[in-house]
Amino acid sequence: MNWEQLLSLKRFGDTNKRLRKEQDETRLGFEVDYDRIIFSSEFRSLQDKTQVIPLSKTDFVHTRLTHSLEVSVVGRSLGRSVGQKILAKYPHLQTVHGYQPNDFGAIVAAAALAHDIGNPPFGHSGEKAIGEYFISGEGQKYKEDLSKKEYQDLCDFEGNANGFKIVTQSRAGREGGLRLSYATLGAFTKYPKESLPKKPTKHIADKKYGFFQSEKEAFIDVANELGMSSRGEVNSVSYSRHPLAFLVEAADDICYTIIDFEDGINLGLIEEEYALEYLINLVRDTINTNKYHQLTNTKDRISYLRALAINTLINEAVSIFMDNEEAILKGEFNIGLLDKSKYEAQINDIIKVSVQKVYQSKEVVDKEISGYQVLNTLLHTYSKAVNNNYSGNNSNYDALILKGLPKVLDFNNDSLYHRLLNVCHYVSLMTDSQAILEYKKVRGFNL
Repeated sequence: MNWEQLLSLKRFGDTNKRLRKEQDETRLGFEVDYDRIIFSSEFRSLQDKTQVIPLSKTDFVHTRLTHSLEVSVVGRSLGRSVGQKILAKYPHLQTVHGYQPNDFGAIVAAAALAHDIGNPPFGHSGEKAIGEYFISGEGQKYKEDLSKKEYQDLCDFEGNANGFKIVTQSRAGREGGLRLSYATLGAFTKYPKESLPKKPTKHIADKKYGFFQSEKEAFIDVANELGMSSRGEVNSVSYSRHPLAFLVEAADDICYTIIDFEDGINLGLIEEEYALEYLINLVRDTINTNKYHQLTNTKDRISYLRALAINTLINEAVSIFMDNEEAILKGEFNIGLLDKSKYEAQINDIIKVSVQKVYQSKEVVDKEISGYQVLNTLLHTYSKAVNNNYSGNNSNYDALILKGLPKVLDFNNDSLYHRLLNVCHYVSLMTDSQAILEYKKVRGFNL
């Protein structure tokens, strides 16, 4: 892979290339990507989607929206720092093509901003709930009528693939979806492969999948434009990651490691003294002890340590990226950046505490149980109505349900796979509160 191709400004839906030197410096194409994402309705709905604590009544707790904004800020810093070093190493990118350090920051910031845009209600348990409807619920009856890859898309419903669908799917008046640049689409796709084969190797790019069968050709187009290296075997679509996807992943890892931990402390789920010790272990080399001891309350102490920890991990990720930049371009770097960090032990300690005290807390588990029932009911109700309507066997109740479904999605497609995927997609676009409201409506609880 080479940076000239990887930094493509061509927009999804374009027929012609766009040159960096012809860009308007007051509104750069990569910055337009950021704007299009932030003004999209799908991004706005993240304000009412779970990050860690579902349906929390506490103002402090992060939602998917605040988490995405923070990941974007960290991603921008990572991208700018790497961009400065890349241009120093390959000066022709700047002198001949006109690229600037901030271009890298803008690409990573935009991709990071959108990284959770495809997540369904109720966090990662929402993905599992959709999958289990097809694995062990009513949806397993569709298995024999779908290809193996189509069925796997549904059984392993993936927020990353759903995100790629959101930003690229065309509809009347919106050809090419959000029409993001290819560079941003490449950086967005952390797992540039289809759903099968599942985890064929231990390579980080094979951990999950990044596009549904419905968007496979669209992703192949993006990968070819960017010159991404093919890793797929016969009848398998898989590519090496866009190098900047490693920075998007690192930004997400940094934020959820540190900030989910901070949420746990401020909610009282993690003891303050216990938590401070873990954070101090991460920032011993940079902490100003005099300043720290002047802080008199928990919130200020945690905020100070959080800022130091994030800065420490940003510098660490940039250093690891540049040390391995040539291997990354060759597709030979097979782990996440922070998996190679000298702070790996401290990071793992923090994550372990967060899992035990926050992710598996009674408040989280109780609401995830309810979320499973909500999503299972909605999937069953909508799938039945859509398929009965297609076969001409719809009841009056089915007809009423169909009236509430959005007209912009094709629920009458001749392909069963597309009908089912669009049902899952529709449910995934709901906020936590909207999903609960729809559940109450179909169960007759909303009278």
